[in-house]
Amino acid sequence: MTLVLIFIFFSFSFSQEKLFHIMGTYAVVEFADEKHAYEAFRIMKSIEEKLSDYIDTSEVSMINQKAGYGCLNASEETVEVIRYALRASEKTYGFFDITVGSYTVNFKRKGVLKEEEAKRLIDYRKVKIEGNRVCLLEKGMAIDLGGLGKGYAVQKVYERLKTDSGFVSIAGDLKVWGHRRLLSVFNPINNSTLMEGYNAKDLCLSTGGNYFRKHIIGKDNNLLQATVAYENCTLADAYQTAILAMDNQTLEKFIRENQDVGLLLLFKDGTVYINRAYMNYFESLKLYPY
Repeated sequence: MTLVLIFIFFSFSFSQEKLFHIMGTYAVVEFADEKHAYEAFRIMKSIEEKLSDYIDTSEVSMINQKAGYGCLNASEETVEVIRYALRASEKTYGFFDITVGSYTVNFKRKGVLKEEEAKRLIDYRKVKIEGNRVCLLEKGMAIDLGGLGKGYAVQKVYERLKTDSGFVSIAGDLKVWGHRRLLSVFNPINNSTLMEGYNAKDLCLSTGGNYFRKHIIGKDNNLLQATVAYENCTLADAYQTAILAMDNQTLEKFIRENQDVGLLLLFKDGTVYINRAYMNYFESLKLYPY
């Protein structure tokens, strides 16, 4: 999801750090070789051009235009990210749902639907994939990949470049691999540091907050900010988005049933929850509760 960059990054061994504007925000990449930094940007740009519902010619926009009428022969990347989204929807009891686009795109941004109708059309079970064909089964439905698109772009840079080490971040989503790095998570309550530590292994981190709910329609809860640590950046981003939408009871259920997903949760009263899976990703982890 789109956020100000809420991680503080400390580089120590790479000589080629680059800052790019992408997906409506900023990306930071670091590689030993400058050519990899620019190749990372090209990968992210190509993904944005396929997945952004703000670009009329993107594959996602064309899928949305065909909603209720037909299917689109989509690229491997578009089909893959939608499959990830549907997997995340099932894993999060439907609290992650890319068909929120009927509300965020068709109601809020374009004004072509009324609010009640837009909410009725949110149902990931009405997304159909046959080979490389993607269909939305009802007129007015729309896909909005803002809840996992940045995580997917970060993950694809990692998978395609295959460098021994590297660092990629887009707003609140990052991947670090092949080296140790001091990472810090911001505390929005007091504008200071909530957590810092060196990664103990390769990881993805995704952080978002209930102070910015652009792609989230959910129930009231006590959560202010969520950080997810996981091996796959696409799912880390999706899980973080879903967690922010869950009611308190469902959040407790997700924590019990997904103990492999690292969680650092900041609640509105300043209390912090951190699980063992999250701590296993770090060395010398320090928490600074409010």
